[in-house]
Amino acid sequence: MLCEPFRYSVPEEKKAGSMVANVLKDLKVDVKELSARRAQLISKSSRQDFQLDPHSGNIILRDKIDREALCGLTDPCTLFSEIVLENPLQVFKIEVQVEDVNDNSPTFSQNQFLFEIPEQTPINARFPLETAHDLDKGENAIQNYIISTSEYFKLDVQSQNDGSKYAELLLAKPLDREVIPQFILTLEAVDGGIPRRTGTAQIIIDILDNNDNVPQFEQAVYKVQLMESSHPGSLVAKVEATDKDIGVNARIIYTFSQAPAHVLQSFSLNNHTGEITLVAKIDYEINSKYQLSIKATDGGGLSTYCKVLVDIEDENDNAPEIVVSSITNPLPENSPPETVVVLFGIRDQDSGDNGRTTCNTDKNLPFILKLTENNYYQLVTQQPLDREQMSQYNITITATDQGSPRLTSMTVISIQLSDINDNPPMFERSFYDLHLRENNIPGLLIGSVHAVDVDTEQNAKLTYWLLPGKIRDVPASSYISINSETGNLYAIRSVDYEDIQDFQVMVRAVDKGSPPLSSETMVRVLIRDENDNAPFVLCPLQNSTSPSKELVPRGAEIGYLVTKVVATDRDSGQNSWLSYQLLKATDPSLFAVGTQNGEVKTMRPVNIRDTFKHTLIVAVRDNGHPPQSVSVTLRILLVDGFSDPYMNIMDNPKSEVPQEEDHTLTMYLIICLVAISSIFLLSVMVFIATKFQKRRKFIGSSHSASNFPVGPSSQDKCVDPNTGTPSQAFSYEVCLADGSLSSEFKFLRPFFPVFTMEHRKTLLNPQIRNDCRDLPNQLEEREDISQVLMSADWSVISWICFFPLY
Repeated sequence: MLCEPFRYSVPEEKKAGSMVANVLKDLKVDVKELSARRAQLISKSSRQDFQLDPHSGNIILRDKIDREALCGLTDPCTLFSEIVLENPLQVFKIEVQVEDVNDNSPTFSQNQFLFEIPEQTPINARFPLETAHDLDKGENAIQNYIISTSEYFKLDVQSQNDGSKYAELLLAKPLDREVIPQFILTLEAVDGGIPRRTGTAQIIIDILDNNDNVPQFEQAVYKVQLMESSHPGSLVAKVEATDKDIGVNARIIYTFSQAPAHVLQSFSLNNHTGEITLVAKIDYEINSKYQLSIKATDGGGLSTYCKVLVDIEDENDNAPEIVVSSITNPLPENSPPETVVVLFGIRDQDSGDNGRTTCNTDKNLPFILKLTENNYYQLVTQQPLDREQMSQYNITITATDQGSPRLTSMTVISIQLSDINDNPPMFERSFYDLHLRENNIPGLLIGSVHAVDVDTEQNAKLTYWLLPGKIRDVPASSYISINSETGNLYAIRSVDYEDIQDFQVMVRAVDKGSPPLSSETMVRVLIRDENDNAPFVLCPLQNSTSPSKELVPRGAEIGYLVTKVVATDRDSGQNSWLSYQLLKATDPSLFAVGTQNGEVKTMRPVNIRDTFKHTLIVAVRDNGHPPQSVSVTLRILLVDGFSDPYMNIMDNPKSEVPQEEDHTLTMYLIICLVAISSIFLLSVMVFIATKFQKRRKFIGSSHSASNFPVGPSSQDKCVDPNTGTPSQAFSYEVCLADGSLSSEFKFLRPFFPVFTMEHRKTLLNPQIRNDCRDLPNQLEEREDISQVLMSADWSVISWICFFPLY
């Protein structure tokens, strides 16, 4: 149950653990019951300032109490708690009042207070002072104020409605700033506690002056000499005024009084220091004297005046001025001598010697200066002009006066020369070599020609033209075209290196001047070969129905020359470098092919155990990228002697020739060959004697495409792959390719001469060549060999099959 609260008091600042009160008597319980009922003291605030001792019933301070911290200005300061007893449950209110003690001294908000009091302030004037503060209450609060002794000021202390004290400063005697300009007093606040506590502050009183004095200048008139050449910012003069007053009344402000515009533009006045400075360049010729009126005003508004007279001393400060009246710009480069280019005059604002001038210009120029009667200068031409050598002249004209020191001015006049079409276009090169790959795409850019015209504008704008001409009896324009603006050359058609190796055209560049000028250059287009032709086999010929056969004796040693594959390539350079390779052979160990010369030779001695028939496939490959190749098939027959092969080639046993007939056939063959050889040798000797002078001519003509038997091109020659030139071995290989009995007549090769064109036409007869080529086959297939030999036209066979030819 709730009862009336129990009220206790405790002074602040009491130590922790001190007893506040004993509650046994108020609770009407003894110690045992208090402990048995588990008595508790519960604070009503967040702070737990007290605790209950259940063994004694005493309320004890937990911590030291500061009334000002707990309650501030609140009075009284009361702390609320409750005592709770159980069995039965009882709750008792506890109120503890914290009593104030004098533990705080009075304080002022500042240590010093400043008062400014005019000297004319009347007596008994009051000046409120700041109230001091004391955290204590009642008698411990501020009770009185005390001020240090002064015959001029008194202190009047009064009470407010709430009982607090305040003080006012009272003026007791008139003030005189000139006697005492400042007072320093001490104000003290005293509380009523025991012991008493005090707080002090210092009061500073400044006596304000009255503005009763007018400013005074040191001089009424200031005279200054100023050089005309003085720079802006230079000090002209300094005026100074004084005032017997002090403070604001003695602060002087300087200003111009009724100053004209030209004064304000030339001079500046410092309002605080009185310094007059130059702000703009002055000119004696414009103003030789300046009069400045200066006003000095104090803080109270009182003013005084003075004058500053500035005399300007003249100097030679004006350089001559060049004034151009007329100028011809641009100037045609074909202007004749004595042409007036510039007309100008010189003026100097100075007088006397300072205003007398002389004029000159640069040397080594095609211009000279002339002075006219009215003191004007003319700049005229004295030499022919050429814009291409000098397109612009920057002419410096210098004018100097006679003053001291002398002053000089310069003017640069830029004269542009206008162009005349007096220079033809010039190509960068007199001869152009351009390259074009064969089989090109029509419209391909070959290259470009470029010409330069040192003239300008329209005179330097060029157009390019292809001059009329023919290439292999057709207009050059069907091969090549040119861009008239850029000079780019384009291929009109696709070209074939084997058909044409190069061609030339003339290109003309024409400017757009009046009259137009032009120049020409030669352009040669070199066709670059591509590997677009496969090798062509000359020997043996590959247009027969059956491959040719070569005869090799069985007693042949290592390195025996069986035959030679001769091929050519219509391409040039490395595209025509040929190599030979044996692709396939009946017996790879018996024959080998020379990589560079195509010679088929034995790799080992031929013996009786070797197969009678051998087939070789030889590949001919060029050195182009990518390489192209062709293959040729060779048939080789191994024989024991000249006649033996034809006795042993009969594969059918039924067609074998009797031994006696074999000997008869051999004898016939030998007799025929010896007779024919003798006749041929005699013919050759006669032929050499009569045709010796025509041999070189024939060799040269053999290179032409129309006379060469293997193709129309002049490059289809039978050339030794190693040396690149025709050789005597070539005619020998042609004979072998036509199926001759080559191995039997090697001793005849070096002595055979060159045939005439009529002989070559006979040899090129397809029927005759086929007869020669099929002779070994007929010998192999016919049973009656003698009939074959007797029926053959040996006069033809001897020319075609058994002797070399060119």
